[in-house]
Amino acid sequence: MTFSIVARSDDGESWGVAVASKFLAVGSAVPAAAAGVGAIATQADANLAFKYLGLAHLDDGATAQVALDRLVEEDDGREHRQVGIVDSDGNAATFTGSECFAWAGGTTGRSGERGGYAIQGNILTGPEVVEAMEQAWKESGDLSLERRLLAALTAGDRAGGDSRGRQAAAVLVVRDGAGYGGHDDVAVDLRVDDHSDPVTELARLVELNELYLTASTPEEQVTVDDALMIELESLAKGEGKDSFREWVGSENYEMRVAPGLRPEWIDQRILDIIRGGAK
Repeated sequence: MTFSIVARSDDGESWGVAVASKFLAVGSAVPAAAAGVGAIATQADANLAFKYLGLAHLDDGATAQVALDRLVEEDDGREHRQVGIVDSDGNAATFTGSECFAWAGGTTGRSGERGGYAIQGNILTGPEVVEAMEQAWKESGDLSLERRLLAALTAGDRAGGDSRGRQAAAVLVVRDGAGYGGHDDVAVDLRVDDHSDPVTELARLVELNELYLTASTPEEQVTVDDALMIELESLAKGEGKDSFREWVGSENYEMRVAPGLRPEWIDQRILDIIRGGAK
């Protein structure tokens, strides 16, 4: 009922899962990941315990293949399951039970010295879905992990995806200290639970996640001199705020404006927004 990709980034710092399906809220069931440990997707007649048991096996030092073998061996319903796993070193493994509905299958590979991926799907229009996902993954090495996962998911969707249609999609990416305020490892956790075009909607959410929850790069930062600060305060008052800092807080742009009442810099995209540009 699902197609997914589980992967470790080529730089070895991030792990993630992207999934789409004709199944309500598929992101609540399929993906799990922990920074420094690995990532897993459990699907078809999904055994949700696989997520926590699989990560526990990986955390204990098992490779992706060993962890997968343990999960399958201990499950009487194994022939109805489909699983993809990537471990802390980027090793990948995938399993498709003999009773999964056609077309069903998967593939694994390495991505550079540190990255790796497992791609799998069931009830697909055909093997071209997995093939398109793998090609997109290989061709997108310059992107962030979330965008690379999304590129693979988009390619699978365009190649036919779930033969029953579209409904939900999700992406989960973890990296040490990447969570909001640096208090956990969740860099991206986005779900489209019920939508006529879920993968496209997921792409929109990834854009928003980057805007609101990732820090500006030095190249994106514009120095705030006296003239610009006066302009920013005036524009904020035009939006009904007492100060520019209040406007930043009300719009949740803290990650893209330097701290302090008089910030040293503002992200160019945020500057365009307050000046009336498009988000």
